[in-house]
Amino acid sequence: MNMPAISILTIDGPSGTGKGTLMQLLAEQLGWHTLDSGALYRVLGLAATRQGLELDAAEALTLLAAALPLAFNAGRVLLSDEDVSDAIRTEEAGMAASRVAAHPCVRSALLDWQRQFARAPGLVADGRDMGTVVFPHAQLKIFLDASPEIRAERRYKQLKEKGLNANLPQLIADIRERDARDRSRPVAPLCPADDAVCVDSTQMSRAEVLDCVLEEVRRVFPHAVARS
Repeated sequence: MNMPAISILTIDGPSGTGKGTLMQLLAEQLGWHTLDSGALYRVLGLAATRQGLELDAAEALTLLAAALPLAFNAGRVLLSDEDVSDAIRTEEAGMAASRVAAHPCVRSALLDWQRQFARAPGLVADGRDMGTVVFPHAQLKIFLDASPEIRAERRYKQLKEKGLNANLPQLIADIRERDARDRSRPVAPLCPADDAVCVDSTQMSRAEVLDCVLEEVRRVFPHAVARS
């Protein structure tokens, strides 16, 4: 793959670090497009579950991925015209996404689909292999991390605010399990790109993380105009 003709900023990292929020804030500041790659795998996991497919059935999952009736519209995620934006944000959907994403053939089936999101004036893409596999020549790569305990606490608060039941020890265990699976898979394991800027948000507020990354954006994309 040649160097991108447009500006590309990738944000990788484990679940619960705030990648999606950071992506949206940066895209609003810069006026760029977004790619939430995790939504692809979450939708695939949801679709597979609804069809009764085993999440270890790589061949069947690949066929489903190749013809996934997925669309993004005004910030909403549509599966066969059904709004599944909330359905794919459950803990179960996250675990299913991690399982289907472990299959190399599934990742390959979704690769070109993801790269089509790169459009002028620029793209902010978040996921787990955006900077290492999908956009290896992105001009700026961020790896956002935080301790499992902090990520679980953040998720716990989110669930409680929504009036949902949550068990903090179980959330910590689930996050550790997902981290281990994502980091150890044979293809596109979760890890920083060699040229990534690593940001540990464990002791940082959302505003502090945004300011930190914006400094890198100004350094790499000096002509990008941040909106007020």
